Amino acid sequence: MVSIDLRSDTVTVPDEAMRRAMAAAEVGDDVYGEDPTVLRLQEELADMAGMEAGLFFPTGTMSNQAAIAAHTGRGEEVILPEGGHVYEYEIGAMSLLSGLTPRPIPAPAGVPTVEALRGAVHRSIHQAPTGLVVLENTHNKAGGTVLPLDVQRALIDAAHDEGLPVHLDGARAFNAAVALGVDIAEVTRGFDSVSICLSKGLGAPVGTVLLGSRDFLQVAHRYRKAFGGGMRQAGILAAAGLEAIRRGPSWLAEDHRRARVLAEGAAQIPGISVDLERVHSNIVFLALDDAADVAADWDAHGVRSNALGARAIRLVTHRHVTDEDVATALRIMRERMEARSARVEA
Repeated sequence: MVSIDLRSDTVTVPDEAMRRAMAAAEVGDDVYGEDPTVLRLQEELADMAGMEAGLFFPTGTMSNQAAIAAHTGRGEEVILPEGGHVYEYEIGAMSLLSGLTPRPIPAPAGVPTVEALRGAVHRSIHQAPTGLVVLENTHNKAGGTVLPLDVQRALIDAAHDEGLPVHLDGARAFNAAVALGVDIAEVTRGFDSVSICLSKGLGAPVGTVLLGSRDFLQVAHRYRKAFGGGMRQAGILAAAGLEAIRRGPSWLAEDHRRARVLAEGAAQIPGISVDLERVHSNIVFLALDDAADVAADWDAHGVRSNALGARAIRLVTHRHVTDEDVATALRIMRERMEARSARVEA
């Protein structure tokens, strides 16, 4: 049976070169800071991104939450774009772990304005003080949209002018760089901290690196320990991360191209709407009725997807999805939508 997994780019598995690197990794105890492969990964990604240093985490959520905690004090607010991952998909961790309140601001297509940011800053004795601004690039819930560099820099400047640090949830920052045609250092420029995931389109099985100054990462390191993120011979995982940052970015342009083909094909299927202007990277959002039932039907016929709410399905391309897979997925999606329409009319 056909099986095309478009649920997420997190479903990628290590290739043979990555597995060999993991098997041969030189390791030490990372809690003591003695794992040479972890140290190499942290340094190499920091150099690529134009940041001072890096800290390896098991997950992106832990990396984001350690950064948020390190930047803030309990009782403060965190400004973030509506739909941001740290708000929608990190199970209220900033409140649970750090005693913080999120303050989402409008962000059409994932892009907030300077005016909205400045308007959300609080300093009144009657309100929780603002402690941090978080941006996301690419913006997952908006459909993998890319934050334009000029807008991003204006937002960073505005936040810094207000005396606030700025963290980037850059889980797919390399996707943003590829979509913009720039080096990763251009996407990370100006941020006080950046979290970059290795286990999405870059293809590693596990891991995220938090980037920032050495002083900042000393504080974040304490939170990593407090949140349970201290790992021992983590070089086995870091070796995969090194392969991911060295080779993974070269795969992403093809992921983006296939996502565009998928989006344009899906837009031609009756019953499905696609906002093609939001297809910037490897994520495609479909608008349709009864999303959960449709996704279950597609899954039963070999196309796996994610239903997000009653009227949205997310599809994500990655390096295991071929041109043939895209064509086959579109054929199955069309056939199932036609069958569904025929049942309704009957």
